[in-house]
Amino acid sequence: MESTGLHWLAQAAPDPEAFREQWERTGLGLMLLPAGRRWDVLSVPGRLGHPALEVLAAGLSGPVLTDFGDEHVSFLVPVGTAARWVGTGVRCMGEGTWIVLPHPERSSRGVRWLVPPDGSGRLSDPALLELALHEAAAALSDW
Repeated sequence: MESTGLHWLAQAAPDPEAFREQWERTGLGLMLLPAGRRWDVLSVPGRLGHPALEVLAAGLSGPVLTDFGDEHVSFLVPVGTAARWVGTGVRCMGEGTWIVLPHPERSSRGVRWLVPPDGSGRLSDPALLELALHEAAAALSDW
């Protein structure tokens, strides 16, 4: 079976098959999934995250989402990144935390994918993300 973004995200659930079936059956746009199992999440202010994503736009980003009002941009990164990340204003979500995620194949209001998961398992590289965040911060300070 071809891997889709939905199947890939569901692998983070305690019971992936039941989770995927519930998500499809209920038609819910948003669901809670645990971070720290298949990926961690780094969330940055939107004014920094959007320009950082533009720096990474050459296919160097894994899944990325934004919240209500684009106040935060969140990057899915490899497991363990949240525990090692040091940065002001960066919210790190790893083992023991949960995150609200939108369905990858449906549009939703509020929380939505900027770069939806494609099922490949690609995540944002923390080193490249750090460089993109520095570049975005430098551009902001030039204002």
